[in-house]
Amino acid sequence: MKTKLVIFGITGDLSRRKLLPALEHIIARDDQLSIIGVSRRQVDVPELLKSAIGNDSFASKVSVFTMNLANASDYSRLKEFVDLQDDEQALMYLSVPPSAAADIVDFLGQAGFNSPNVKLLFEKPFGFDLESAKGYIQRTSRYFEEAQIYRIDHYAAKEIAQEIVRLRSDPKRQWNAESVASIDVIAAEAIGIEDRATFYEETGALRDVIQGHLLQLLALMLMPIPDDFDAANVSAYQKQALDALDPADPLETIRAQYEGYQDEVKNPGSLTETFVSMVLRSNDSNWKGVQLRLTTGKKLSKKESSITVTCKDGTVIVLEEGKLPNSDITFSDAYERVLVQAIEGNKSIFTTSPELLRAWEIVQPVQKSWDMDNSALKRYAPGATIEQVTAG
Repeated sequence: MKTKLVIFGITGDLSRRKLLPALEHIIARDDQLSIIGVSRRQVDVPELLKSAIGNDSFASKVSVFTMNLANASDYSRLKEFVDLQDDEQALMYLSVPPSAAADIVDFLGQAGFNSPNVKLLFEKPFGFDLESAKGYIQRTSRYFEEAQIYRIDHYAAKEIAQEIVRLRSDPKRQWNAESVASIDVIAAEAIGIEDRATFYEETGALRDVIQGHLLQLLALMLMPIPDDFDAANVSAYQKQALDALDPADPLETIRAQYEGYQDEVKNPGSLTETFVSMVLRSNDSNWKGVQLRLTTGKKLSKKESSITVTCKDGTVIVLEEGKLPNSDITFSDAYERVLVQAIEGNKSIFTTSPELLRAWEIVQPVQKSWDMDNSALKRYAPGATIEQVTAG
């Protein structure tokens, strides 16, 4: 089927760093894909591609539609420009802030841009708390069915997530409370916030990584694996795992901020956390008593995306991105996998509404506690290890 990928925010940072490089690989083997970039201003496509991937090899497959995203009538013009046929599909990639994405969805629906062959691809965060996520889902459902919505969590598309599914599906390996003492899920960065000051001040590490990425990876580790396991039902299995998790305890959650952050965001006294380490527990009998810890942070000693399973017999199993013996080399990176799976209609690596709401429920006690706490955050030196930040 011919696919028209419509990218709102094609000149933005995410598009340049992730989407366009991924599309270079996809278009090389898929001549049924074309790209329509949506922008507020005129765009020199060859120059855009050269700045993103170093060449303009697929410039002929890219067109740009200039419009005012806040003008409802412009969406009718966009609909005419896309000219979607019954035997084609359109993927609307909303590489824009959540507040803008909600407005765009309304405008698309009002313009009649919501036929069954239209899919919406959303970037996180999906709301800012439980109530806003509920509102966001309700607002989107006015025009689009859940089957048309693809919420992107690129961690779910990484090699490590695929390896978890492979290992958990192996009938010879039984991981449960009888054999496992603890599970640590880590997403650490050596870099800071770079040029994302506004985004990070509004989001923070809890919303940016814990609520979405790491809870999803943990759910993969804890989900039931029935004898008739079907990868198409992974979202339902993950939801079962999330339902069994107790709400997070603020007293077992560490938040901190790296030194120099407040200068970077030009906000003295900022209470935005750049580091979180959260202990969770499951009431599922298979995992009861196992310590579960999610940790993320910026400007730490090293970049790391890993899951460490510590067994009661002393065995330690480490799954680390980039160091997996059975890694899938079909895709060059997570975003290539995300785009291909969306084109093919495979929703197993995308976050569903029930999963999203349950994840917000789990972190809600911590959010509420932090909202009422104006004390200064624990500080850590850039380059610190996770152990150094959590000590004391």
